[in-house]
Amino acid sequence: MLSAFANCFKIPELKKKILFTLGLIALYRLGCFIPTPGVNAAVLTEYFRKLSTSNTGSIFGIMNMFSGGAIEKMTVCALGIMPYISSSIIMQLLTAVIPALEKLSKEGQAGYHKINQYTRYGTLGLAFVQSFFIALWLEKFQDGIIVNSPGWGFRFTTVLSMACGTLLLMWLGEQIQERGIGQGISLIITAGIISSAPQAVRTLIMLLSSKGVGTAQLQPLTLVIMVFFLVGVIIAITMITQGQRKIPVQYARRIVGRKVYGGQSTYLPLKVDTAGVIAIIFAQSIILFPATIATFVPALQGIAAFVQRGNPVYYILYGLLIVFFCYFYTAIVFNPVDVAENMKKHGGFIPGVRPGVQTANYLDFVLTRITLAGAVFICCIAIMPDAIMASFKVPYLVASFFGGTGVLIIVGVMLDTMKQIESHLLMRHYEGFMKSGQLRGRR
Repeated sequence: MLSAFANCFKIPELKKKILFTLGLIALYRLGCFIPTPGVNAAVLTEYFRKLSTSNTGSIFGIMNMFSGGAIEKMTVCALGIMPYISSSIIMQLLTAVIPALEKLSKEGQAGYHKINQYTRYGTLGLAFVQSFFIALWLEKFQDGIIVNSPGWGFRFTTVLSMACGTLLLMWLGEQIQERGIGQGISLIITAGIISSAPQAVRTLIMLLSSKGVGTAQLQPLTLVIMVFFLVGVIIAITMITQGQRKIPVQYARRIVGRKVYGGQSTYLPLKVDTAGVIAIIFAQSIILFPATIATFVPALQGIAAFVQRGNPVYYILYGLLIVFFCYFYTAIVFNPVDVAENMKKHGGFIPGVRPGVQTANYLDFVLTRITLAGAVFICCIAIMPDAIMASFKVPYLVASFFGGTGVLIIVGVMLDTMKQIESHLLMRHYEGFMKSGQLRGRR
């Protein structure tokens, strides 16, 4: 594997793509340290430090993770790339329910560019709305004075700064996608998550050196167990992420003149985990919404207490929401009826299953069952940081690197990026990252 990394810089084109990608990621990290005018970042940083070590949750904690810690400093990149992700998901859902958008999505490259343009407009609108509410939240912050000069001037400056930061990150992601290596938006999110790793390591060192940070001290044997546990989690995520149910498909032979068409055998890959991290994001946004609203309306704090970390109701609702969104997202992106009709048009069939309606029912039958396995696994990964925090007595910042959304994103994005790099290596007759077989990305 080390020789494969060395070979990456022997190919001029691949070397240029890698350096270009690293340069834009460095530019993104630089933007995470440019402060928004009029904000006292010290008070906000202390609030997020307490949030990371508490058992309660807030949607701001999710936003902070996806922004690479930019929101706790309230920089121009505080919103991160979340408005673009939300806009992309909304457009994907609307494409499945609005006939005009569905027709546009089937027009090839022109339709793709049109939908992508709509996604950008949606990103700008969501960035304006989210940054405006963040400005209101900062003005009414209860744990200290963050804004010295509140008012419409501060709100306008905040909205303009954060919206421009989001558009810059969207542009950087598209540039990485076109001229770099890997999926640009995903790499930006991954870089933000990994940026909090040094702080987590520093916290572990403090726990090991008997300099407590408000929690029980960590024993060396416990740390060894946690490391082995992390390796097992990464292996399990890799297996589920790449797991497929291969449905055999046979194409009938057709003789046209003197040529024979079809007759080959192939397979239809049905992913075990189609939704992936999307289900966790949706579930977290909904389950933590009451706690976030309670920060604006103190009268609702009693109701929000029922859906906070540590309460059994929280974990039951969280798990049910993840399962629901796994099925919901899978139904949106994979339509068994359309797949069965396309197979029938091209003369394909599943051995032992009649083409048409029976094929659609069979695909739906298989997909329903393998999605359940993927959904249960995603539930376990999502709840794992809370279990680790309770079992090993470590802060949530440390526990989040042993499960949860962050690990799921990092593993998936790294698989995709390594797959693209391996394709360049094999095309130039170099060995890939594996001596036998090839890597499979998420898509």
